[in-house]
Amino acid sequence: MSEPAALRALAEDVARAAAVLVREHAAKGVSVAATKSSDIDVVTAADRASEELIRRLVLEARPDDAFLGEEGDDLAGTSGVRWVVDPIDGTVNFLYGIPEYAVSIAAEVDGEVVAGVVMDVAKDVLYAGHSGGVPTRDGVPLTVRGPAPLAHRLVATGFNYTRPVREVQAAAAARLLPHIRDIRRTGSCALDLCRVAEGALDGYVEEGVHLWDHAAGGFLARLAGARLLVTVGAGGQEAVVCGPDHGFDELLEAVRTAGFLAVATGE
Repeated sequence: MSEPAALRALAEDVARAAAVLVREHAAKGVSVAATKSSDIDVVTAADRASEELIRRLVLEARPDDAFLGEEGDDLAGTSGVRWVVDPIDGTVNFLYGIPEYAVSIAAEVDGEVVAGVVMDVAKDVLYAGHSGGVPTRDGVPLTVRGPAPLAHRLVATGFNYTRPVREVQAAAAARLLPHIRDIRRTGSCALDLCRVAEGALDGYVEEGVHLWDHAAGGFLARLAGARLLVTVGAGGQEAVVCGPDHGFDELLEAVRTAGFLAVATGE
């Protein structure tokens, strides 16, 4: 088995184990354990427990690897492999009992993602892929949606946890909406990117995301025929734009014109 395939296989096993733990926490009831960037940017005990489990299982199998987790559980390594992990992407959904949250695990080799897994915890659906392979949803190959005019495209977005950036994003969404089919806001970057990969969305744009949010889902989207741009949003934070390669330039221009991105942004 090639290294990317082996990393994918390990990520799948670990993501399934983490999903079981997250479901157990959900069954017991969820409460806020801490906040981060603002009082609405929350962390639960399940986030911390999931990351701790993922780190332990990965490093038991590969003790020389590096690890980057959303909850700050970072570790340097010597192997050239780094794991980038979001233990629960969509924590607010998880807190409220909305079934739209995921475990996201990506493996980098020398700084490049070569394997990615996103586990849709509530629905028990596994998205996975590795370099040189075909991305899948529960074993079924993924591909982006076919070409469509901008007016017929369904685009997902999300909103930052800080008020000034939220105001910019809300105005940009209002300007974009008349030019597309509709906007969706589901609350999980990782799952939104997987839905671009499987053709359930025509695009995605969001400012304020981090590497652990998009490393695995963005990799899967690219494998499925999408393009992904990491750039600077209009609020000054990192932003991601993703959509099928065949219509990406038009999507990028639309979100830029609407005001999602910094004025001087480019590929």
